[in-house]
Amino acid sequence: MKFLIIRFSSIGDIVLTTPVIRCLKEQVKDATVHFLTKEAFYGLVKTNPSVDKVIVLNESWEFMIHQLQVEEYDYVIDLHHNLRTWKVKHALGVPSFSFNKLNIQKWLLTALKINKLPDIHIVDRYLETVKSFGVVNDGKGLDYFIPEKDCIKEHDLPLSHRFGYIAIVIGAALNTKKLPLHKLKELCSQINFPIVLLGGNEDKQAGDEIALVNGIKIYNASGKFNLNESADLVRNARLVITHDTGLMHIAAAFKKKIISVWGNTVPQFGMSEYYGTDQVSSFKFQVSGLGCRPCSKIGYQKCPKKHFKCMELQDIETIASKAIELA
Repeated sequence: MKFLIIRFSSIGDIVLTTPVIRCLKEQVKDATVHFLTKEAFYGLVKTNPSVDKVIVLNESWEFMIHQLQVEEYDYVIDLHHNLRTWKVKHALGVPSFSFNKLNIQKWLLTALKINKLPDIHIVDRYLETVKSFGVVNDGKGLDYFIPEKDCIKEHDLPLSHRFGYIAIVIGAALNTKKLPLHKLKELCSQINFPIVLLGGNEDKQAGDEIALVNGIKIYNASGKFNLNESADLVRNARLVITHDTGLMHIAAAFKKKIISVWGNTVPQFGMSEYYGTDQVSSFKFQVSGLGCRPCSKIGYQKCPKKHFKCMELQDIETIASKAIELA
């Protein structure tokens, strides 16, 4: 059987699809698995040995649809479920299975603070799309594959960090998901352990400012490494402190101990760290008792209420103490 799995974005969401990819490939006899995603995430999928072919969401919609029609798929597994995926499924005209995004339940929680969301992780909701093929959760958790060329070399890190470090992910897709700069500085100042800061090019300036707290203890890796190299830094960390980001899910794929700090989003959305059946130490920090939280299922550039209490009231001293304990 030939399957097309669709997930256009983003880093974390694609990592969360990996149990579906693996279980489908391993549990369905003679399964061929193709994956359709955006060009920006091609490299994220192409290293997965369970994916036979990656097809990119092309600027030319007609050409992309032609590519897909030529493949003659038996089934489409839609793990994105939006208008564009509907168009793909309609064009291919083969049986399809789509995951339930629970948009109504998410709206009830964000708009009215009524929680009707099921207590089920998004990984298990993804897996429900393939249960009719006899696929079951193998309990192995998430996958992330780093090619040898992207593995960090010893000389890529300062000598002071080569014998162990805590990785702190300072970035996030939207500002209401991440600690303010002064809170990150406070956190780093209270952790008496080598620290590697992780983020993209957009986080480099903030990382440089945080590193001024202690230029020996803190190494700012933001913007210096590509995604796979940053993932390798996560893989080799003793502990990962992170916001609700893609690197959180990558850390979970490597069974790392995680401290996650939650702002406007909440774990109840079903996208917290996922280890399968493995027991790994992880702790979630979130400010309770705020009537405005969660304000969005995704996030904003600025707090809609302008007070940003979900991050400003985070207990940095307790987070730092837990980090030292786990490291």
